[in-house]
Amino acid sequence: MAIKTDHKTFKGGVHPPYNKEMASSQPIKAAPVPAEVIIPLSQHIGAPNEVLVSPGDKVTVGQKIGGSEAFVSAAVHSSVAGTVKSITEITGFTGAMVKAVIIESAPEQPEFEKKAGADLDAVTGDRVREIAREAGLVGMGGAAFPTHVKLAPPQDKAIDTVIINACECEPFLTCDHRLMLERASDLVSGVKLLMKAVGAKSGIVGIEANKMDAVDEVRKAAEGEPGVSVEVLEVKYPEGAEKMLIYALTGRKVPPGKLPSEVSCLVQNAGTALALYEAAAWGKPLYERVLTITGPGIKQPCNLLAKIGTPISTLVDFCGGFRGEAGKLILGGPMTGWAQKDASAPIVKGTSGVLVLTADAIDVGIEQECVRCGKCVDACPMFLLPNFIVQYTKREEWDKAEMSGALDCFECGCCSFVCPAYIPHVSYAREAKAEIAALRKR
Repeated sequence: MAIKTDHKTFKGGVHPPYNKEMASSQPIKAAPVPAEVIIPLSQHIGAPNEVLVSPGDKVTVGQKIGGSEAFVSAAVHSSVAGTVKSITEITGFTGAMVKAVIIESAPEQPEFEKKAGADLDAVTGDRVREIAREAGLVGMGGAAFPTHVKLAPPQDKAIDTVIINACECEPFLTCDHRLMLERASDLVSGVKLLMKAVGAKSGIVGIEANKMDAVDEVRKAAEGEPGVSVEVLEVKYPEGAEKMLIYALTGRKVPPGKLPSEVSCLVQNAGTALALYEAAAWGKPLYERVLTITGPGIKQPCNLLAKIGTPISTLVDFCGGFRGEAGKLILGGPMTGWAQKDASAPIVKGTSGVLVLTADAIDVGIEQECVRCGKCVDACPMFLLPNFIVQYTKREEWDKAEMSGALDCFECGCCSFVCPAYIPHVSYAREAKAEIAALRKR
């Protein structure tokens, strides 16, 4: 049943059980340094990186180990001090093969040397973009789009509003919530840097109403900061999706196939804003991140600051290990995350959480024929026709799938969540988008 409130929101969406109480009260702790890290060279949307090290090389914390001359790309850095063990190919979290650098951690791990005395008020917008690129920043909510590219919108698209997605509407995940509670001031500093980078006069931090303690902390930190405000949003999924968030906070509608810059907005995740602050103030590349290890299959749910490339198994062990029979292991949340076949996979820049569901917590209904109930259409926040996209994909009628809006689907999973016939709409939409893209290249 929809929860009606006076808070800002959008039409459509769903209200899944949020299950955030498992980890929301757990302060951020530092995860252990693993014996070795596995760092994929491509952790972002865009051109893959070229490897900049060789087996046997000694590396330091924060050292650049992969880069690209392409504009749409994001460098990768070593998250540990140690020795390059090998350069190999691994199965990435999406199932695709990616090149990776495996580094054996040294017994002694020196702290990253923070740059001192940075005057953030004096830094220019151009310099903010340079810093974001040098640090390898990407969207940390899961999409992993290179931050410096977002900060360089077309010259004819003036940005007047920066929006921070601090909704964390995905069930189970609480890492952004903890960041707001523990580092609100640094988050606001990151917001100001984003505003400076694009010349925006307004910066809005959007937080769902189930995190009022975070609302209070961020409002306190933003007090006296010109243009920076906090808005409370309805608790609904996917409240934090770019187009939904823009509409809820500004009333502006991003046209189909267009970017937020079309309506003079820029959206960034709360974790990305904080990482930008660290890069500008400390000279720190994105080699570690806060994520949530949670679910009914985890003994002690935690919010951890972990090194990029840490195997999932290391983090699970640190949180007490598995509870009961682990039925599904997911990188991210249950709505948009990626199921993993084992716990040896590494976390990457866009990994907001590790979710372990027990076998009895998984609703594994068998796909049936569509019953034409229309629930998927009502739930779709993009006003698409998920049922038609599925049917056209099954028939390989890619032109009709495109006309039904397959390319506008951002894979939120609302349709699959409400479907009584257990149809995996998102899987069909992904197939359609891949086929349409392939046809366009021919």
